[in-house]
Amino acid sequence: MCDMVPCDSAPGVRAAVVRCSDDAERAVSDARPCWMSALAVFCAAGLVLNLARDLFFPETREVEVWLGFEVRGPLALATAPLHWAVLAAGAWGFWRRAAWLWPWAGVYVLYVALSHLVWSEASQSGRGWPIGLAQMFGIGVFGVLLLRARSAFQPEPGRAGRRA
Repeated sequence: MCDMVPCDSAPGVRAAVVRCSDDAERAVSDARPCWMSALAVFCAAGLVLNLARDLFFPETREVEVWLGFEVRGPLALATAPLHWAVLAAGAWGFWRRAAWLWPWAGVYVLYVALSHLVWSEASQSGRGWPIGLAQMFGIGVFGVLLLRARSAFQPEPGRAGRRA
């Protein structure tokens, strides 16, 4: 429960302070940040798109990219579920503010950034190392931001005992 409490201010100015009970303050501090909700939706959408691509489109199901190198054929089909698992874990972890997701989300994004550099140079479809370098730095910024956001990765209320 929150109440408006008058406070002292400059003469002639009416002001109030919102005072909340401990439960209300805890509920506000435990709310999932908007950027984390957006990343959960991004991972869920990526999972749906990857599942559809890998299951229903033969021309794309035969290619997976690992550390920037294209893997084709049966090995691509065998490793596709690893991408699905990463995206599913990201969607679940960001939605639940899972403590176990830090630092792995940031590390994975940095891995993706490096993969873009390698792919740009190693693949026939790549556009060369200057574009790969730009992609690596552009994506890498998000990896660094995730690594710096440790305090946002907390267990939800009622999930005590998890790593904080």
